[in-house]
Amino acid sequence: MQKRTTQRGRPAGATTFEVAPALAFGAVVRALRLEDGVAQEALAHRAGIERSHMGKIERGEHMPTLAMILKLARALGRSAGELLIETEARLLKAPDAPAADS
Repeated sequence: MQKRTTQRGRPAGATTFEVAPALAFGAVVRALRLEDGVAQEALAHRAGIERSHMGKIERGEHMPTLAMILKLARALGRSAGELLIETEARLLKAPDAPAADS
């Protein structure tokens, strides 16, 4: 059996990468960080990750794992649920988002 390769920025074992959720989550993290007046490097330090990794998350180049979302939420002083609700709201506002059924 041939070993499947994963691309850079994907969690171990992941074989797909969805750009829209990654971009929306990154935008939420960046907006909250800027709202709080925190430098990217300082937030990365609080979350216990490399600054370059923080940049990839904010640019939507990396899809964070649940553990990473929890670390970022704690570092931002918010709940993971708040981050995900804001991410979902951004996805729903996207011009190519599917219409909601009534």
